[in-house]
Amino acid sequence: MPRENQSHVTEFLLLGLTTDPKQQLWLFASFLVMYLVNIVGNSVIIAAIWQDAHLHTPMYFLLSNLSLVDICFSTVIVPQMLLNMMTQRKTVLFTLCLTQMYFFVAFGITDSFLLAAMAFDRYVAICNPLRYTTIMSTRCYLLLVTASWVVSHLHSLIHTILMGHLSFCGPNVIHHFFCDVQPLLTLSCSDTSVNELLAFMEGSFVIMSPFIFIVISYVYITCAVLRVPSGGGRYKVFSTCGSHLTVVALFYGTIISVYIRPSSTYSVTKNRVVTVIYTVVTPMLNPFIYSLRNKDMKHALRKLARRTE
Repeated sequence: MPRENQSHVTEFLLLGLTTDPKQQLWLFASFLVMYLVNIVGNSVIIAAIWQDAHLHTPMYFLLSNLSLVDICFSTVIVPQMLLNMMTQRKTVLFTLCLTQMYFFVAFGITDSFLLAAMAFDRYVAICNPLRYTTIMSTRCYLLLVTASWVVSHLHSLIHTILMGHLSFCGPNVIHHFFCDVQPLLTLSCSDTSVNELLAFMEGSFVIMSPFIFIVISYVYITCAVLRVPSGGGRYKVFSTCGSHLTVVALFYGTIISVYIRPSSTYSVTKNRVVTVIYTVVTPMLNPFIYSLRNKDMKHALRKLARRTE
């Protein structure tokens, strides 16, 4: 089609999870509850860590950042989705769609890098306990967190700039509940080969590199734990990693199943449920995962509760 005859799309139509009004009612209530639990739960985790001097350690500093990212991650998506359900106005401006995509990608990758940083912290604590305070110095963990945020936003900025240069002149219906990279690429009438190559190759790198690093870290951790003579000692050492492993399994299990695949096999319809898990459910569950099995966190939460009474 000649470029002068193309009409540029200025807004997109988000179809959401369903068009059935009855289903939308219980979905609205469910997502509202999960979002509020996410905000309250992660905010309490952050407050408890910063209020308790005993938790001013690299591990809990990383955890507080993870909780902050979880809040931001869901806030990028859920309020807009709830508004669309409540008003039945499902259109979103092109610029707002790109903005949502930018922050979604940025916070998602930050989450990935922070989980890798937490794996490194556990590796040092278990495999090199005598050098822990030297290796995990204030400078080290601040650098890890800063790098996680900066690299993630730079990566997302590249995606957004490339997406902004594409032409959208045909259908403007997004079969999803937010502006994700792949659904937008399918609507473009431009050549998206560069975008798809970046999304697959670099996207695989920023997702798989932290994941591979985590796997390698836990191989060394497992070897170190198996050298502990008593079974009780092995359980005590490895139990400190249980919460982190659970979050890693939930996050990467869903992310990899959606994004680490060729674009030709991508199906938004098939992946909606999986997407809901890592954008809404997992951030909501993280505070419970990290607090229910952690004695230090339980103690800090009790202290915080007493201060607020």
